[in-house]
Amino acid sequence: MPSLRGFPLLLLGILAIIDIMPSTTFALRRVSAFVPRLATTSRIVIGQEGSTIRRWMSDESPAVQEKTEEEKEAIKAAREARKAEKERKKAEKKAKKAAEAAAREAALKIHDVTYLSSEDQDQYEVMGDMTRVMSRSRTGREFCDVQDLGTSDESKHKPGDTVWLRGRLQSIRVKGGSCFIVLRQNSFDTVQACYFKDKEDPEGSQKMIRYLKTLTEESIIDLEGTIAEAEVRSCSIGDVELAINRIHSVSKAASQLPFLVEDAARSEAEIEASQETDRPFPRLGQELRLDHRWMDLRVPANNAIMRIQSAICQLFRESLYSQGFTEIHTPKLIAGESESGAGVFTTDYFGTTACLAQSPQLYKQMAISSDIDRVFEIGPVFRAEKSHTRRHLCEFTGLDLEMSINDHYMETLEVVHKMFKHIFEGLEDRWSKELRIIREQYASEPVAFTDEPCVLHWPEAMDILREKGFDMGDGMGDLTGAQELALGEAVKEKYGTDFFMLDKYPSEIRPFYTMPDPEDDRFSNSYDIFIRGQEICSGAQRCHDPDLVMKILEQKGVEAGEGLQAYIDSFRHGVSPHAGAGIGLERVVFLYLGLDNVRKASMFPRDPNRCTP
Repeated sequence: MPSLRGFPLLLLGILAIIDIMPSTTFALRRVSAFVPRLATTSRIVIGQEGSTIRRWMSDESPAVQEKTEEEKEAIKAAREARKAEKERKKAEKKAKKAAEAAAREAALKIHDVTYLSSEDQDQYEVMGDMTRVMSRSRTGREFCDVQDLGTSDESKHKPGDTVWLRGRLQSIRVKGGSCFIVLRQNSFDTVQACYFKDKEDPEGSQKMIRYLKTLTEESIIDLEGTIAEAEVRSCSIGDVELAINRIHSVSKAASQLPFLVEDAARSEAEIEASQETDRPFPRLGQELRLDHRWMDLRVPANNAIMRIQSAICQLFRESLYSQGFTEIHTPKLIAGESESGAGVFTTDYFGTTACLAQSPQLYKQMAISSDIDRVFEIGPVFRAEKSHTRRHLCEFTGLDLEMSINDHYMETLEVVHKMFKHIFEGLEDRWSKELRIIREQYASEPVAFTDEPCVLHWPEAMDILREKGFDMGDGMGDLTGAQELALGEAVKEKYGTDFFMLDKYPSEIRPFYTMPDPEDDRFSNSYDIFIRGQEICSGAQRCHDPDLVMKILEQKGVEAGEGLQAYIDSFRHGVSPHAGAGIGLERVVFLYLGLDNVRKASMFPRDPNRCTP
């Protein structure tokens, strides 16, 4: 074949081999081995003899020279430098991405807020957990009450005003770029607050939404907002809402709570009606509630019960102060039992045995001997009785009074009646909001009572109960719970009152300090007071004659030990005739409100099975 000149050697070699070889794959494989030599060939002759290729290389082709070690090292160094540069650029790119991500994260990071002064408020983040409140400063913020928000003329804060609120996060709903919050104060005042994404500040809005999602129900929060007119049916404040400007968590509640306040706030009627539906409401047990009583007391009705308890104490004081009484405070550690027939808690008192007072009875009477003619006390009472009923407690609050009398214990009953009238009327007039809230969950009617004391005598009560079908025997035994309820129903039907007094109890079932009836000493000048057919108060004319006291102690088999000696001596030194009464505060609350268990009327009840929380 003629020689080919003037064409790239590599291309000619490839074309020639492809042209003459039957197998392209084989040709390419051969070319790959052939190409390095083509670079040094000045002349190529391509021929074909069968399937054999013959090559003629020019004798003038220079020999291939080996690279020196220096050249090899230089090539290797260049290659490593290129590799290092590639790695550097890769790391630089990665670091740049990380820095950008960190910058984005930093921009969205929510920092704690140390709020020191309202004057510097613009320097603080508008959201974030408040650092622990440790009395660092007086911030100058003026917090307002939820109940003062509204559109009426009486409202202190109206639409357009910007206010600070502190309250409990009752509920929160975040969806997309919006959030709705219900803030609760004082257990039953609620207002809605809302936040909507700001198109002019998308990053700030994203940050706010992120923070709002971290808030948990029942947390304590501070919120600054602008009041706007609105119609909100789910809150106690129904004519306005707040547009959130700032929000901070002061005390975060755990994300998992023992129960929801919403579930604990439903009436039994609501719960029962839901049982036949697809989504029945849970019925919370009494022990679960009492184990977490602080949560249970956040329920509006239960919280209001404690306020009614406080109101009764206030009204009790008001009435007795107006009738010339003096408040006293008597010992609760005593050397002996204050009453007979009731269990006592004992404790070591520096090597001797002391008891927790079952009542201030002995000391009230000694106050009369001290010429404080009318006294009262509000204090704890302890009874070590294993009573597991719905109306007994081992510790309760006693409302006690004692007064000197001129002629008859009816003088005391008239004072007591006047005092209870003041309580009943005061509750309905001055605490109507609390009563309304309680009656939404625990239905009841106001107590019916008479203008003048309604007093039944023991024989009349026996006749009524026999007519009701009770076997009263000789009529000298104490009343059972069922008999008391039946008597209450009969008195309501006959006299139109839920509140009445029963006197002349048999002496056998009354304490040793009770004055006997002058006509028949089998009976006594004692009385109990009832609401809705259940006892709330026991009282009597006291036996002020020391010799008669000793005689009664002997008859009852009670030893006049060291604990009673000072009490009896106070009579030997002269004492006015007197009478009094002891009232159970929790019993009054429980029965006035028509509750099903006295434990609902006690803040942290104590019974034979419970001494915590």
